[in-house]
Amino acid sequence: MIPNEPPLSGNQKRKIRSASRLFALQALFQMEQTGQTIKSIVREFSDHRFGASYDEGAYAEGDIDMVHKIVDDAVNHQASIDQMTDRALVAKWPIGRIDPTLRALFRAAGAELLHGDAPPKVVIAEYVDLTAAFFPDGKEAKFANGVLDHMAREARPEAF
Repeated sequence: MIPNEPPLSGNQKRKIRSASRLFALQALFQMEQTGQTIKSIVREFSDHRFGASYDEGAYAEGDIDMVHKIVDDAVNHQASIDQMTDRALVAKWPIGRIDPTLRALFRAAGAELLHGDAPPKVVIAEYVDLTAAFFPDGKEAKFANGVLDHMAREARPEAF
């Protein structure tokens, strides 16, 4: 926050957290596709995406610390997150066979469910909304909701 600026409202904070989740999902997808490191991907997002304007529009502001934490936790705990995701998937569809966008989404959400402090229902709702944005026909959002609900119940059973 810049000195002498008014504090952010609750709605502004929610928008920043939502944008940060989107950036984390995109970063994980990009890392898988390009082999970039956590450090380089977080720097790229911080320098070139947060609040940047392009011909197609403007990127939202995000919280670089939140993005870094989600990405770092997703990468450092990928094996356990993938195993948790596999247990939520149908046996014939392990995580390696699903769409790379959904894979990145499950990894980001899994990182938050295992190592974040947001309530599981908030994490589920946010990532289901992101799924709907990437896959507007709705069936992937229903699929993601079921997988994320299973993951959340495993990661934080006390919340249910």
